[in-house]
Amino acid sequence: MAAVALLLLPLLLAPRGSDAAYCHGKPDPNAKPNKNAIVTQKPAFVKSTGNASLYRAGDGEDAFSVVHLYGATAYEVGYNHGVLMRDDMRAFFPKVFAYFESQFVQAINSTVPWIPKEIALWVAEIGLDVALDATWDLMILYSPRHFAEEMRGMSDATGVEYKMIRRIHMIGELTQGHCSMLGAWGTAVEDKRSLLQLRALDWDTDGPFQDFPQVTIYHAADGRKSKTFANVGWTGWIGSISGMSAEALAVSEIGVTFPDGTFGKQSRVGYPFVFLLRDILQFDASLPDARARITNARRTCNLILGVGDGKMAYPVDDADHPAPFNSVQYSHSVANFINDTHFLPVNDTWHSKIKNMVYHGMDWLCPGYSVVLQRQLQDLDGTLTPEIIASEVVPIVGDLHVVIYDLTTMTLHLANARGSGESGPQMAYDRVFTRLNMTDLFSHEEKTLPLLRQALAAND
Repeated sequence: MAAVALLLLPLLLAPRGSDAAYCHGKPDPNAKPNKNAIVTQKPAFVKSTGNASLYRAGDGEDAFSVVHLYGATAYEVGYNHGVLMRDDMRAFFPKVFAYFESQFVQAINSTVPWIPKEIALWVAEIGLDVALDATWDLMILYSPRHFAEEMRGMSDATGVEYKMIRRIHMIGELTQGHCSMLGAWGTAVEDKRSLLQLRALDWDTDGPFQDFPQVTIYHAADGRKSKTFANVGWTGWIGSISGMSAEALAVSEIGVTFPDGTFGKQSRVGYPFVFLLRDILQFDASLPDARARITNARRTCNLILGVGDGKMAYPVDDADHPAPFNSVQYSHSVANFINDTHFLPVNDTWHSKIKNMVYHGMDWLCPGYSVVLQRQLQDLDGTLTPEIIASEVVPIVGDLHVVIYDLTTMTLHLANARGSGESGPQMAYDRVFTRLNMTDLFSHEEKTLPLLRQALAAND
């Protein structure tokens, strides 16, 4: 462990960020509304291994995998996942690692905006594999064991090296994607009973991620404390950056490159945020549960998190009811919970309060995006639906994937970036959205697992 600490010393002592600096990006002023028809047909069955099943959702080149997983232990879940998606995982992990190696080299010259230069220099000195292994060695002290167990199950089923799988899951702690989020309810939405939430992932569309889009449904096993939930990401990715649970909870996340001084310190030693967000979905029953988990965690890097709870959506005239969506100013030093009355960052010009909304555009201090998002939401105030968000709000944010949650009707709209060899627009925000009925997907186990068990028994 002492050797690991020495390897990490330059990283642990790195500057905490660009305090009081502002991002200079802004959306395309000629961006057009997304007028694509939303795909609504149910996912189509592809295959099953008995303890896991694969479906395809969406249409044509906008299709993606929907995987249902079962298992009594985390290892079993990972193993079942690996058996079902063996070929895809064998392709995904090596491609992602090779791609990130090339990106860290380019980042030395500050040409990759989502990789901090000081981290790129450190990685160049010791190697990406050593850097990620060292990060894991310190993070694992604060990480629940079920993540390592699930990864070992996938490794045993696929033959992909266990260290390769865990390295990929540490990438998020060394990079900072620029993303956007929204929570809207009450007077802000068309259906005053609804809670709508946006998670727009702006990260990287030149790598292999968009070739492996997947929604993974983890079904709660008898005797376990876990909930049934959906992880929105890619094949073999078991951390969470987007997702929704059967408890009507959903998560969003933004990497912060431009903080202000209120963020305090960062740390690269603690509870990896992709594991924390996954545990919110898997184990928490309410927004207060998620707030407690975030507050009590040994937090790491600068982020904005978002958590919504559809059970807390309330009538428009109940002013004393707690907000059903919170964003979180998140760092090693602070966990400040933000709603429409306690609204941060404070700026009346480019980030002003809107009743029953919480929103962030691309970063903490990013006037160019935030002011456009602010104006859109002010114009659409009171009319928001998932379809309106997809058409009118999203076309400026979300290049890799965009997720729109309706936590009252329990639907999820998803669009992914163009994959290799595909046609049409590159960015997710310009592509076709697919609507998933999450109530149906979450109840998949009780409808189909008995049939799978009968089929297995018949083959014995």
